[in-house]
Amino acid sequence: MIKSAVVPVAGLGTRLLPATKSQPKEMLPVARKPIVQYVAEELVANGIEQILFVTGRNKSSIENHFDYDPELFQNLSRTNKRDLLEEVDFQALEAKFFYTRQAMQRGLGDAMLCGENFAGEEPFVVALGDSIIGLNAQSKAVSRMGELFESRHASCVLAVEEVPLNQVSQYGIVQPADGEGDVFRVANLVEKPKPEKAPSRLAIAGRYIFSPLVFDMLHRVEPDNRGEVQLTDAIQLLCEEGRRVFALKLQPNERRYDIGNFPSYFETFVEFALADRDYGADFRESLKRMLEKK
Repeated sequence: MIKSAVVPVAGLGTRLLPATKSQPKEMLPVARKPIVQYVAEELVANGIEQILFVTGRNKSSIENHFDYDPELFQNLSRTNKRDLLEEVDFQALEAKFFYTRQAMQRGLGDAMLCGENFAGEEPFVVALGDSIIGLNAQSKAVSRMGELFESRHASCVLAVEEVPLNQVSQYGIVQPADGEGDVFRVANLVEKPKPEKAPSRLAIAGRYIFSPLVFDMLHRVEPDNRGEVQLTDAIQLLCEEGRRVFALKLQPNERRYDIGNFPSYFETFVEFALADRDYGADFRESLKRMLEKK
């Protein structure tokens, strides 16, 4: 069973300015929790025991969020706010958190190379820190990906979801080698293709499992014209060398919430707020009243 995960959280979040000028986009709240907390909880629920966050400048609030805060715990205990105490007790997640810094913004592939020593000689998960899988991160996709990885002796497994044709230019798109079932082998990848050149509408959904072989590919990848090392180029090398690269489709209830721009962020926040166990019903009525006024 795969026990380790690398979570890249070093991106600048420029599409969410000015909200992200002094706050990491991964720490923006979605209903009750910051985005990155959903990611961590999802990984732990899928058996991950140690998580490496690849951070950057101005990302210290991520470390602070998962750190033990004795003053806060004492205050909540003294005032008998047990429910809130449980919400911030990340030690109860039974996972170890580690942090390293990507010195320069040189792409997702370079961020992964920061985790090479952490991963060692074992397979590992990569989970993008600005993507939540499933409402309230209720997803077992990573567990199913791990089972596929082991049963097919894969070098790489990707989570994918079907997106509208007019959105393929926003994602890495896979080319299936043998049809488009729930599980299929990947022949190739295209990074952000134009709609007319997209090999499918199946977009990589922010969750990956790799063997350590991916680091050899990343060291061989040439930076693009912006000086960035693209992870999709490394996966493409795996495909070209005949390595076993598979894709697993997310189930209908495992929508990817990609918090990369304001429309997606607004929609995600509202959907999660509507599902809130305490305030969702009242919020729904408030929302109806606001819409009726329009």
